[in-house]
Amino acid sequence: MITPQEIQSVKQRFGIIGNSPLLNHAIQVAMQASPTDMTVLITGESGSGKESFSKIIHSLSLRKHGKFIAINCGAIPEGTIDSELFGHEKGSFTGAHEARKGYFEVTDGGSIFLDEIGEMPLGTQARLLRVLENGEFIKVGSSKVQKTNVRVITATNVNLIKAVEKGKFREDLYYRLNTVPIFVPPLRERGEDMVLLFRKFTSDFSEKYHVKPISLTPEAQAVLMRYRFPGNIRQLKNLAEQISLLEEEREVDGSTLSRYLPADNSRLPVALTGGSNSSESMDFSERDILYKVLFDMKKDMNELKKLVLESYKSGGLNQSIIQKHSELFEDMDSNLAPAESHEGNPSYMPLVLDSQKSANQDSDEYEEEVIEDIIHEEDDNSLSLEKKEKEMILKALRKHNNKRKYAASDLGISERTLYRKIKQYEIDQ
Repeated sequence: MITPQEIQSVKQRFGIIGNSPLLNHAIQVAMQASPTDMTVLITGESGSGKESFSKIIHSLSLRKHGKFIAINCGAIPEGTIDSELFGHEKGSFTGAHEARKGYFEVTDGGSIFLDEIGEMPLGTQARLLRVLENGEFIKVGSSKVQKTNVRVITATNVNLIKAVEKGKFREDLYYRLNTVPIFVPPLRERGEDMVLLFRKFTSDFSEKYHVKPISLTPEAQAVLMRYRFPGNIRQLKNLAEQISLLEEEREVDGSTLSRYLPADNSRLPVALTGGSNSSESMDFSERDILYKVLFDMKKDMNELKKLVLESYKSGGLNQSIIQKHSELFEDMDSNLAPAESHEGNPSYMPLVLDSQKSANQDSDEYEEEVIEDIIHEEDDNSLSLEKKEKEMILKALRKHNNKRKYAASDLGISERTLYRKIKQYEIDQ
């Protein structure tokens, strides 16, 4: 059993900052996998720190005295990647003036980290699968089978299951690599770790250039934690160094910090997740797009309801309103019927209203009921997401006997965020 003290020791050794439950879980899995020779697949967004986990695995393994090489598969041209990984014989292709050892031969007895494995060509994937299954490879331009004993650690920021479905990644290789999966959480899901990392980067800058370090006001810290940081830790580091260089005032408030954050960054809500398994069903970019589509649809519906409501208050839907907002009524033609206006020109009223209107019901009373129904439905829709979020929080609290620490971990948010949500929804514990 790995203790919290052991996890903290590993974080100090490898310079990992943060106390997020998701981060601690990823480190724990890496420590458990280290003593074995099992292949490891590290997933997470670009800039989230995946390479640090490969170093943890190698340094804590029985191969720690062997060689460790990190290779970015996306940075090697397709025509030369086989030569880089497996080596080549003299004269095997134009420019091969002498024989060369590949990385799998050089790291025999050690570990090799293949970053951006999803960018590896299909032909090279077949060669890699043979190495993983039999420890065998053949140099480019040779017919001699060679043996190697290398532990393979891989990482990717793309959804490999989607790549398999599209025929861009071998299914047998995916299952061979995914023996031990490790999910590195994006920065936006690590809560207060953002503030700790920002403080670390500004402190490093001040020591390097002998200036007073930047500090953030509580308001600025809140602004920092609300930002999504699509570039993750790399983006946060650039932000910290930029502010440290350009700001004369050493204490930065929220408005000052906001000027350094891109204005077009969408602040979409973070999905409540139960852990790393959520990354297997949907990749990050698709999840963000889905949220945006859903909220845009809801916004369009609310605007349409407000338009109808205003038309009732003004005495009915006339032709000018239909023409002005024709794009909103394109799918409602079948439900509109012409009626004579006071000027003799046709106006349009929904047929469903005429059919529902009782013969002995006063017109004004009926229109008031319709307006109330529209307002009530709009309020229900606007609160539906909050209701779902509140239900999830209540469910997690009941599951963990009102222990916020474990409930927050189960929800995939920080304890501080959970505390704020409990106050917002006035949840009694």
